[in-house]
Amino acid sequence: MRKMTQHNLEDAFAGESQAHMRYLIFAEVAEKEGKHNLARLFKAIAYAEQVHATNHFRELGNINESVKNLDMAIAGENFEVEEMYPVYNNAASFQNEKGAVRSTHYAWETEKVHEKMYKEAKEAAQKGKDIDVEKIFICPVCGYTIEGELPNYCPVCNTKKELFKPF
Repeated sequence: MRKMTQHNLEDAFAGESQAHMRYLIFAEVAEKEGKHNLARLFKAIAYAEQVHATNHFRELGNINESVKNLDMAIAGENFEVEEMYPVYNNAASFQNEKGAVRSTHYAWETEKVHEKMYKEAKEAAQKGKDIDVEKIFICPVCGYTIEGELPNYCPVCNTKKELFKPF
């Protein structure tokens, strides 16, 4: 693929991905406000944006078999843990942006767990097997991710275990 086209598809993938998430967030707000049809509209268009992002991602050659997908996921999580979030958190701290310090800390701590989970999943995938996983829980405040039994409170943000979302 020629560089300009590749760059354009990467930008389009980023834009469509952000629109997908933005519309899902807007749908949550509409639901809380009791505007269920508006929430449904946001969710529907969010799905369309996901379709666009998937098409761009595919054309970029980024959809592969699971071991390669896990390699890409591990590399992304590792970048966030080792480079991105330490720098973002440090900058937010330097600028005394308490909310940004909190949100980057939450993400940084959670990405460490994600990297570990993906590495474990890769071991199974390399053997041609699916992962053996219990119920996975996500903290709705910080995104902390845990498999199996929950602690009483989130180890990152202290949210009660009853609020975790099961997967």
